[in-house]
Amino acid sequence: MEALLRLAADDMARVDALIIERMQSDVPVIPMLADHLVAAGGKRLRPLLTVAAARVAGGAVENAVKLAAAVEFIHTATLLHDDIVDASNLRRGKVAAHLIWGAPSSVLVGDFLFARAFELMVETDRIAALGILSRASAVIAEGEVLQLTRAHDLGLDQDVYMQIIAAKTAELFAAAAEAGAVGADVDPVQCAALRDYGLNLGLAFQLADDALDYGGASDTLGKNAGDDFNEGKVTLPLLLAVQRTRGREDAFWERTINKGQRDDGDFARARELIVGTGAVTATIETAYDYADRARASLSALPAGPWRQALEQLADFAVSRAA
Repeated sequence: MEALLRLAADDMARVDALIIERMQSDVPVIPMLADHLVAAGGKRLRPLLTVAAARVAGGAVENAVKLAAAVEFIHTATLLHDDIVDASNLRRGKVAAHLIWGAPSSVLVGDFLFARAFELMVETDRIAALGILSRASAVIAEGEVLQLTRAHDLGLDQDVYMQIIAAKTAELFAAAAEAGAVGADVDPVQCAALRDYGLNLGLAFQLADDALDYGGASDTLGKNAGDDFNEGKVTLPLLLAVQRTRGREDAFWERTINKGQRDDGDFARARELIVGTGAVTATIETAYDYADRARASLSALPAGPWRQALEQLADFAVSRAA
C-alpha cells in the first residue's frame, strides 16, 4: 500500500484538489456535509486504482485524474446512502453524516455527488469510461437492494452472498481500474486484465472487512467492531458459523439475527462462536484466494514498480485482517 501511495502521490494530490473544487456549492450544507466525509480521508483505494491503472500500462493520466475524482464521488455518495439504510453511527471513524445533518440532507448531498461524478466523466470525452462507471452505479444499487431484500436471512446461500458483495463493493473496484485504463487509451486486453484485478481485489477487500468486524478495532475499520452483528447483517463469517453450529446455537442466531433481539454480551458470544468455529479463518483464507487471483490478473501488464505496487496492494487488502 505504501509503495503505491508513494508512486501515486502527485497524481492523488491532483485528484484531492479536484474533489475539493467540485464538491463546492452555494448551498452551504452541501460542501459542509460532503467535506465531513471526504476530508475524513478513508483509504482512497478506488481513485488510487484509477490512476494506477493508467500508469501501470504506460497511458496518459489526464483523464484518469478526473475519472478518479468521479469514482470517489460515486463511492462517497453510496456511503451516505448506506449509512442511512444501515442506521450506522460511525463512518471513517467519524459520526455518520445523517446523525448530524439528518437523513434527507444526506440523501440529497449523495445525489449531488453522483451528479458531480457524471459531470467529470463527461468532461473526459471518453464514452466508454462513462459507460463503465454508469453501469457500475446501477450494479451497486442492485446489490444494495438485493442485500436489503435478504437482510437477516440466516438461510442466505453463500453464492448469493458473494453475488451481493461483488455488486456492492467489488464492482466499483473493477470499474475504477477499468475506467482508468480505458480513459488512458490502454490496450483492450490490458483493460480487461485491470478490470479482473479490480474485481478480485474488491472481493478480497470486502471479505477481509467481514472478518475484521469480528476481530478488528474501530480505528482499523473506520466503524465500530461488531456493527455488522448489531445491525443483523449476514456476512460470510456469520453464515459459516451458523452452518457450523447448526443444532446447537439455532435459538441464539434466530433471536439475535432473524428477530433482532440483541442484549448486552450477545456480540461477545457471537464473536466467540464465529472465531471458535474457524469461520473468521475460513473467511480470511477465501479473501487470500481472491487476492491471489487479483495478482495473477496483472500478468498481462508490463513488469515494473507500478505492477509490483499493485501486487502488494492485493496482499495489503487481506493482511489487515490476518
